[in-house]
Amino acid sequence: MGVGALSVWEQSSTARVMAPARPRKLAKVPFVELADGRLQGVVSSGSDIGRVYVSSVAARTYAFACSTNNNRPCGGARGMFCKHIQALVAEAVLQYGAVRVARYLAVEPPDGDPDAQALTAAMTATRPVKDDSSAAAQVFSRFLRHLAYLELAPVTSPLPEMQWFPATRAVA
Repeated sequence: MGVGALSVWEQSSTARVMAPARPRKLAKVPFVELADGRLQGVVSSGSDIGRVYVSSVAARTYAFACSTNNNRPCGGARGMFCKHIQALVAEAVLQYGAVRVARYLAVEPPDGDPDAQALTAAMTATRPVKDDSSAAAQVFSRFLRHLAYLELAPVTSPLPEMQWFPATRAVA
């Protein structure tokens, strides 16, 4: 192992941070992630400033779920993707790029350069089923944890709760 090379443990223990494909506005979809075999995130309500929706689409099956932050079902997710899920897909494409989202969800978009509309159309063409919203609590909890970091004053010293992460590129 040379200087600057990471051991297998170090490579698998740190999360790689990728720059967004394109800048995005966080007002409509403040949190989006590709995790746990799903595209999932938090979408702001268009009618009530105090309400958000936790939405998700499963990889391969495209089973979808959408509910409010207090576990009430979305009125628009009746047998098809609601506007919250469509917004989630669009923001995921901005955040990660269409190719990466398509690969993660195992979507085969039509020929040409994939975009959010093409991915959504390809998924809805399979007539996905509505899934339960059991993962909503975990997704919303991660979103709240991310919000807590925004309230911290900017410092250059390490955060105590993050110190268990190994230093990157450290040579032992």
